[in-house]
Amino acid sequence: MKVKKSSKSRSSWITSCFKIQEPISMIEPETVKKKVEPEPIKSPNSNNKRISYTDLNNSSLAEGISISIPGSNLYVFTLAELKVITQAFSSSNFLGEGGFGPVHKGFIDDKLRPGLKAQPVAVKVLNIEGGQGHKEWLTEVVFLGQLRHSHLVKLIGYCYEDEHRLLVYEYMARGSLENQLFRRFSVSLPWSTRMKIAQQAAKGLAFLHELENPVIYRDFKASNILLDSDYTAKLSDFGLAKDGPEGDDTHVSTRVMGTHGYAAPEYLMTGHLTAASDVYSFGVVLVELLTGRKSMDKTRSKWEQNLAEWARPQLKGGARKLSRIMDPRLEDQYSETGAEKAAELAYQCLSHRPKARPTMSMIVKALEPLTEYNEMAVGTFVYTAPTENKKSPVESPEKEVSTEGKSDSNGHQSHHNHHRRRQHERRHRSKSPAVHSETDLHRDYKIDFSRVTEN
Repeated sequence: MKVKKSSKSRSSWITSCFKIQEPISMIEPETVKKKVEPEPIKSPNSNNKRISYTDLNNSSLAEGISISIPGSNLYVFTLAELKVITQAFSSSNFLGEGGFGPVHKGFIDDKLRPGLKAQPVAVKVLNIEGGQGHKEWLTEVVFLGQLRHSHLVKLIGYCYEDEHRLLVYEYMARGSLENQLFRRFSVSLPWSTRMKIAQQAAKGLAFLHELENPVIYRDFKASNILLDSDYTAKLSDFGLAKDGPEGDDTHVSTRVMGTHGYAAPEYLMTGHLTAASDVYSFGVVLVELLTGRKSMDKTRSKWEQNLAEWARPQLKGGARKLSRIMDPRLEDQYSETGAEKAAELAYQCLSHRPKARPTMSMIVKALEPLTEYNEMAVGTFVYTAPTENKKSPVESPEKEVSTEGKSDSNGHQSHHNHHRRRQHERRHRSKSPAVHSETDLHRDYKIDFSRVTEN
């Protein structure tokens, strides 16, 4: 089906309701004309080497993306089909908007394509007048068309028609971590759920870093972590992802892109991109989960606006210092031991020395036990069991009163008796069995990464 080109069509069906943090630097949009491709991509991959953005961009796009990304099984949709799926990009189906453009919910009928089951989907539309363009769209198709993992969002297909660029993903019912964590008037995420999300997001990054041809995500942040109905976390938005260094190279040199507050300091200063850059960004998100604060918040005082810079010195100050920066919406319902270990891990990730940061696989292992800690009221509770005593404890206050009545006019005898009673109580308590809380029993919370081995 041929779609008539119109200047009005660029903005008439792209709704703009709100905007989240945008990348530091953007690439100008490109316009490439392309005829509609009717069939899904199903060509087998003849070798193990992953197709890169550069390989695909240098090929003849006029011949079709489908023959250039073998084995991806992506479906190619027409613009007309996606309008039907989303009810003409209705505002009632609007889910949100990022640097790429608006996202709408849709529903795919099982009759739309052979082998494609009926399911809800999220359709992301490139805002042609926005900051990103064809390059980011194609990069996402290239990476998600070839990579499959339980903690990466699934790309179902795309639309490449005239100047229009759209992406069709699996629908994630609970939206982004950013919305769940910072949205006003929403229920606070429980402590155990926060640690579960952190570990699953870490697994997604570890998968990318440990590929034969590693991938550096470059834009790890709360708004790019999507959650399904069970709060399973998946990484989305691969428009800024880069292939990692190859051979003896230690880094990838590239123009600085990312999001303020999440980007590693050495990357901002030099443009040198490594897997450790992603680790720093992960540390920022982990601090967001601990504190309930955004990575950048201009509404706060100057020294508190950058979360990583403000929080890092307080992450190793012990339980009392840490409690001052913990998310008040948790209402003290979290594991004190788990929080201290998570804070220690975040401190390591936010190191200004990239080589001192742990790898993502080490982080996954360090987070594993933290997902098992349950919510509990913070603070050491000690219960002293009563010991056998022939004298009734009810009589004690009366005895004390009668003793105090025998003091002299200067109160010396009363003071002496009080001192003797205090000594007796201390001796008496020392012999009594005590039940301590979990927070008092687990104090060795420092994470020794030298004992954590990688697979």
